[in-house]
Amino acid sequence: MRHDPHDSRDPDDEAQIRALITGWAEAVHRGDLAGVLAGHAQDIVMFDVPPPHHGIRGLAAYRAHWPPFFAWQAQGARFDIETLDITAGTDVAYAHALLRCGTPEEFDAHPGFRLRLTFGLRKEHGRWLVAHEHHSFPHD
Repeated sequence: MRHDPHDSRDPDDEAQIRALITGWAEAVHRGDLAGVLAGHAQDIVMFDVPPPHHGIRGLAAYRAHWPPFFAWQAQGARFDIETLDITAGTDVAYAHALLRCGTPEEFDAHPGFRLRLTFGLRKEHGRWLVAHEHHSFPHD
């Protein structure tokens, strides 16, 4: 694919973002808090499945939110990306993914159930950072 000289986007942006998000998901699966925090903005905003439903703001609050999830996941749950789509501009990007997130019993009961993730990213000093995450499950 030829790069358009009038397009100021870096052709490696999508690859960098894909590596950031897949590395994040792998760190979540391992229960690696440092890996989960890597590549996140200090002013991260996250809307997650469990409370608080008004969202989590700032890296310290984001950090504090993960240990209960790791404890639940250690009981045999999965956190595996199935699909990941990325759209990158010059300094802002978004991505959305579907993940298998649950226990074997939950997958047996609801085989098609997937966690939906949306990421908002911005480029600072040549580096992509996750500035927003939204995690949700469908509500039937």
